[in-house]
Amino acid sequence: MAATPKFLLRVYVTTDVAIKVTLTERPESVKELINILREKAKPRLDFEFTLHYEDPDFGGQLSCLVDIQELPEKATLKIIRSESDTSSCASSDTDILPLVPISQCQKSWPDIFPVPAFSYEVEHVLEEGNSAFATSGKTLKLTRSQKHNILENMAAVMYNFKPYPSDNNVGMAAEALVTAHPCLKEPGSVSGWYGWKMSLKFKMGDYRGKLSRSGCLEVSVNAGRRSKNNPEKEHPHSNIKRARRAEVIFLPNFPKGESQASLAEMRLQIMDEVQKSQQNLRLIEMLMQKTFSLRRQEIIQENPQVKNFLEKWPALRIESQVKHRLTSLFCYSSHIFICQIFCMYRIQMEQQMPLFTVGKNYHFLYVAMLLNNVF
Repeated sequence: MAATPKFLLRVYVTTDVAIKVTLTERPESVKELINILREKAKPRLDFEFTLHYEDPDFGGQLSCLVDIQELPEKATLKIIRSESDTSSCASSDTDILPLVPISQCQKSWPDIFPVPAFSYEVEHVLEEGNSAFATSGKTLKLTRSQKHNILENMAAVMYNFKPYPSDNNVGMAAEALVTAHPCLKEPGSVSGWYGWKMSLKFKMGDYRGKLSRSGCLEVSVNAGRRSKNNPEKEHPHSNIKRARRAEVIFLPNFPKGESQASLAEMRLQIMDEVQKSQQNLRLIEMLMQKTFSLRRQEIIQENPQVKNFLEKWPALRIESQVKHRLTSLFCYSSHIFICQIFCMYRIQMEQQMPLFTVGKNYHFLYVAMLLNNVF
């Protein structure tokens, strides 16, 4: 005779996916329950996590399952990735916002542009063309598909550094391409790469358009501007939203498996946790990491007032969060050092100009700090 199920569990392995688990007896520990869930949901739970359950004593709000005796016979559980898991939270001070894919983290433009590898056919043609150019000075004539392959690969590498490269940046990329492959030099051109520069400019616009249509927020935020059908909208080249200097993560997409609604629920959970007398700082840190993309979207697209934004995200007032957001990593000494340098430069400015002028010249102060390699 089959044993009657004693425990009926509904387990959310992701925000939108739940599985039903029945147990004949209460597990001996929370760790044993975690192992059972790992076995039931293979391979979805191949990471470190903690269990949270809807606590009936608090109106169904989530509570961390610490004691197995607290588990109701009929319960709804939610999987929360542990901070020790390297795929979701930082494991060291050098991990910067790990929930954001590395592909969405911008790098500084290099002094020497790295020319990528192209398709096998194009690489073979370029090798033969470089040999012919070295012996006879004959330039290479590419087919349409070959040129498309070169421009597509170059645009992908350029986007990794800057979605909106400047005229000088594009010129550096074109010059690096012709330097690496002399057979691509344009006869009759003073520089030998001006035509490639213009082609790369158009290709970058086309590449951004593809990413925008695929849902990449970093470039789609600038889509839908003035056109023939919408002449009243903003000019396509004015007020472009792009990363500023030292911004490595400008407008990332939502984490995998999350939506705007699920992240909004996490924001409410953060607000509830901040109001408690005994705050769970680890839980707040984890939720703040997950909701980073939602905050960036609000800042870039809605341009809210600071007061309203802090009311909506009260965890930003917590000391650990202030230091984390200023330095991109938890490094107290770096934070204090920058504050000390900032104060030192402000004192110097106050000594050299009237007091009423100082408040209007903070941008000069910031430039002075940059020129002196403070950052």
